[in-house]
Amino acid sequence: MRIMIISDIHGDYDCLKNVLDFYEEKQCDQLIILGDLLYHGPRNDLPAGYAPKKCIPLLNSYKDQILAVRGNCDAEVDQMVLAFPMRSDYALENIDGHTFFITHGHLYDEKHMPYLKKGDVYLYGHYHVPVFEDHGYYKVNPNSISLAKQGENGFLIYENETFTRYNLAHEILEQRKID
Repeated sequence: MRIMIISDIHGDYDCLKNVLDFYEEKQCDQLIILGDLLYHGPRNDLPAGYAPKKCIPLLNSYKDQILAVRGNCDAEVDQMVLAFPMRSDYALENIDGHTFFITHGHLYDEKHMPYLKKGDVYLYGHYHVPVFEDHGYYKVNPNSISLAKQGENGFLIYENETFTRYNLAHEILEQRKID
């Protein structure tokens, strides 16, 4: 199973289209979105490709492949235009024998971590900073696809217990295996 993981789209159609074209090229099976889908929020600059109304039909065309969680910039009204659920604060998924705790990162964070056991994956966005840390459990953040605060805008592909981080030029930035 090949899974693309993106976060913090913030309504940037150009960046979203870029990564979804790569999703198709790599023939991914699932798209995990870690929140902040349509709006940029008051603390962020307006992304260059800001066009949330164009993002809606593009995202909806993948509705059967998306697992999405709510970010701090996502509103209840967004669910009215999206054809897939995105209102949960977190989701759990078992992948390759690992429990993935999938969240945005604004509610479950350093001060309020969920219970994680050895080999689990804490997958989050929110901070717009790439992270891969091994604490017995794995702490993984793909960065933002539109408004990176550190490093290059990026996303992840997970396959066979390996996370590969890409930039928007589709170049590999980092590859890490979990066990």
